[in-house]
Amino acid sequence: MATVFTKIINGELPGRFVYRDDSVAAFLTIEPAAYGHTLVVPIEEVDRWTDMDPQLWAHCNEVAQLVGKAVISAFDAPRAAYLIAGFEVPHAHIHVFPASDMSGYNLQNIMKMDETDPEKMDDAAERIREQLRSAGVESSLIPDAN
Repeated sequence: MATVFTKIINGELPGRFVYRDDSVAAFLTIEPAAYGHTLVVPIEEVDRWTDMDPQLWAHCNEVAQLVGKAVISAFDAPRAAYLIAGFEVPHAHIHVFPASDMSGYNLQNIMKMDETDPEKMDDAAERIREQLRSAGVESSLIPDAN
């Protein structure tokens, strides 16, 4: 059975995508530590990042770095947090989000889906897309708002 991330990637469930190529997608999580909290996910279903093909893992990290730079600029954040947890969905993914301290690293402090403001979520996605465009990321890799 497909993971929830595969369903988002395949368009079966909605997602706020900020990046997508043939092997990696990046979209906002529905339960963020902060607005702009993005998941970088391989399109291939791999449960643990330690089992991922090294080239795919390297590419995931390249995309996470691009998204991290965009998050820093878009939210005037001192840092872009980078976290791998992997217990909530059996599909490897990297959490990237604006951070000014360590509080976001405790994913039990996240905003629940019904606590987020949809307009702020849409705005966060667009701000990240704009920063990726400004950084010279090829426009075909930056999906339009859904």
